[in-house]
Amino acid sequence: MTEMVQATGPSAARVSDTYRWTQLLIGVAAMVMIANYQYGWTFFVPDIQKKFGWDRASIQWAFTLFVLFETWLVPVEGWFVDKYGPRLVVLIAGILCALGWAINAQATTLNGYYLGMIVAGIGAGAVYGTCVGNALKWFPDKRGLAAGITAAGFGAGSALTVAPIQAMIQDSGFQTTFLYFGLGQGIIIVILAFFLFAPKAGQVPATVQRGNVIQSRRNYAPTEVIREPIFWLMYFMFVLVGAGGLMVTANLKPIAVDWKVDNISVTLVGLTMTTVTFAATIDRILNGLTRPFFGWISDMIGRENTMFIAFGIEGVGIWALYMLGHDPVWFVILSGLVFFAWGEIYSLFPSTCTDTFGAKFATTNAGLLYTAKGTAALLVPMANYMQQASGHWDTVFVIAAGANILASLLALAVLKPWRRTIVAKASA
Repeated sequence: MTEMVQATGPSAARVSDTYRWTQLLIGVAAMVMIANYQYGWTFFVPDIQKKFGWDRASIQWAFTLFVLFETWLVPVEGWFVDKYGPRLVVLIAGILCALGWAINAQATTLNGYYLGMIVAGIGAGAVYGTCVGNALKWFPDKRGLAAGITAAGFGAGSALTVAPIQAMIQDSGFQTTFLYFGLGQGIIIVILAFFLFAPKAGQVPATVQRGNVIQSRRNYAPTEVIREPIFWLMYFMFVLVGAGGLMVTANLKPIAVDWKVDNISVTLVGLTMTTVTFAATIDRILNGLTRPFFGWISDMIGRENTMFIAFGIEGVGIWALYMLGHDPVWFVILSGLVFFAWGEIYSLFPSTCTDTFGAKFATTNAGLLYTAKGTAALLVPMANYMQQASGHWDTVFVIAAGANILASLLALAVLKPWRRTIVAKASA
């Protein structure tokens, strides 16, 4: 059975909270650097389509392949992290991230973009899984908050580059933008890798049992986790919630174009931008803030109670965007609500997984659950095909809203009592 780095050698002295938070912030910085690989993609799609004439659904397969390789290889990358530590994995990941968008900059075929996004996906996934897993290990006393802050780097990390990316695409072309942003982000990740460490035994607090936060003291190996039915319930719920958010992420600008609100100026809180730029900026910020916010809430009221609230808001938000989003102001506000209620899955599910199956193999086990994002990404091209076949987005939005409501009910009615039973048996 694989032993994690922190479990090898003699126990070390407890480290200061300052040191723990420094490790967390290094992970957050690395997450910021991979954010554009997912959230910046939507700005490139119209120009790729215009230059080469490919249909949108075919282009969006590049996004789907990115998410698949970003997620489905995380358990393998997590195994390397748990065995060898985070530094080597993140260093290689930074090189792959730079290479992926460099390939996109030279691509002239769909297969070229598919290859570029696959390479970038492998790199981004290695960074994501490593940094979230490291946060879960350093903060057993604040898992929801730590995972949320780390995931916030990915969710909000592209907020400041929304306008610069669009401006560079307009001024220098999307291929130059791919190259410069890809190289810059990859180089910074490589530098940050040298400062990442995994905790050793004794350096962090013990697991806690308080109120609604239930944590197992048993450490499940990955081979045990995949045999637990409750893991597959979490996986199913992750897919239900993840699909709707990924569909909006990949198609934010195309949806705005189809609804003819993309270039209309919107003024809110004293700021004026076009609908897409405003929506994309506020979406990234709220998508980042929601992760530590709901993670912190879950540390107090419990994971499942928080899921019930957040997933319910997401379902209502998607439905409201469908009903009112043809108005540019409502498009900005409600797309922000959708992202705010969606992004928390990247703090709630890793925390719930580690609470249930232990911290020893946290990177690998949380990575196994994170592959659900890749499964959800398979539904993104299906959404585009449904839109092309019908000429509208109605069915896509209705299905996405219903899926979130179902996940909300499952969290409270099924996952909560079942997980309590599982943890109690493991403790006994």
